Parts: sequence; C-alpha cells; structure tokens
Amino acid sequence: MHYEVYGRGRPAILLHGWLGSWGLWQETMAYLGRYYRTYALDFWGFGESGKKRESYAIQDFVGLVDQFMDRLGIERAPLVGHSMGGTVSLSVAIQYPQRVSKVVVVGSPIVGSSLAWPLKMAGRKPIAVILFNMMWAFRLGMRAASPFICRDARFPAMMDKDLSRTTVESFLLSIASLRRTDLRPFLSKVKAPAMGMFGDRDNVVHPRQWQPMKEGIPLARIERFPKAGHFIMLDEPEPFARKLKTFLDEETNNG
Repeated sequence: MHYEVYGRGRPAILLHGWLGSWGLWQETMAYLGRYYRTYALDFWGFGESGKKRESYAIQDFVGLVDQFMDRLGIERAPLVGHSMGGTVSLSVAIQYPQRVSKVVVVGSPIVGSSLAWPLKMAGRKPIAVILFNMMWAFRLGMRAASPFICRDARFPAMMDKDLSRTTVESFLLSIASLRRTDLRPFLSKVKAPAMGMFGDRDNVVHPRQWQPMKEGIPLARIERFPKAGHFIMLDEPEPFARKLKTFLDEETNNG
C-alpha cells in the first residue's frame, strides 16, 4: 500500500475518491502540514497501491484504514475523505469509533443512489468492461468533460494519470459497492465530531447529500461552497483548507 506523509504534529489522515489518488490532496497537505502530520494514502487498486486483490468493496477500504493506523501506531486521528473516501471515513467512524477523533466528508455520497447516472452505470459489469476495453476513448471523454467537473486547469492531467493506473476490477468493484451503499441507518453511531463539505455545483454526487448527513448526525457541521463542484479542494483551495483547519483545530483547543 502506498502513502505519502508531510508535516509535523498530530496526525490527520486524508482519503481520496473513486478513480483518484493521494495526489488530489497535495495542496491540502502543503497547507495542513504546517500544523499537522498529514497522511494521504492510495486505496488498494488505485494510485500507486497494489492491484492484486479479489475485492475492492467499501468494506475492504474500511479495513485498510484500520490496518494502516495499526501498522503506523496511530491510535486515533481525524479522517478527511473526498467522495468515496468520505463514505469510507464515516464507515470507519461507525465500525471503529475508537479510531476516529473527527470525521470530515467532502462531496461524499451518504446514499449510493445519489451518484450521477454515468457512475451508477459504470458499476454494472458489462458497461465497466466495455469502458475499460475502450480506455483510450474513456480517457478522451474524461478530458473533454473535465472543465465541467472541476475548474482547476491541472485536473484533466491529474485525472488522466490516475485513470492510467487503475484496473477493470478496482474500477468496477469499488463503484458497484459504492452504488449499493446506504449509511443512513448507521449514522446515529457516529459519535465523533463530524463535518460535511459540499459544493452546490457538484455534478458527480448530488449536492444535497448534506441533508441525510445532517438528519443522521444532528450535530454535524455543514459547510456549503456555492461556487464549487465535486472537487472542492481544487475549485476553492483556500477557503476549503481554512475551514478544514478551523474544524480540526477545535479538537486541539477542546483537548
């Protein structure tokens, strides 16, 4: 499993979304790393992590985070997850509450049905196989769609690099698992302070997924970004990093 570390201080763990990698967190790490020891990992099947596994379900990634913390001697830390990574973060807070001091989700599906229809279709095996066998066309299509997904000029190249490192199994099995996920019945088990960050222009996950989060975790803080889409950390890097740090710092102040 591949991960990157930057900074000193108390640990904070960053989790990427579907088809992404730790690279999406580089600016966030550069900012947060001045105050926290930040860890950004690549889930199995993505980025530079290993790809020889039989399963890439959300539950596998939940176990991965627990094992990662165990191996590195991190007893407890805040988890910050983007998209699928946020769904994983909440799931860790539900299943391993002793591990999570705070949980932050960024544009994450609480309910898998909130995914945009192309993503739900990609979770069906025949379509995933076709897409993967025509990866050149898929990558071309993603490049064309990139300006509508994220305003950052670097995004198309970042996405293309991450796409080039995935496999049909990790591509299919992870999104199929995410599509079937529904965290609503379990949100009451989240005892750690929680924050949801959602872009009003998100066209990958329904932008109003903050509502089931707020209903399930009444004390959750919700931060909405009117001008941001799915990749808030790239669309609005400065306000995103500032609000994230403020939330993480409150834990420090409260002991």
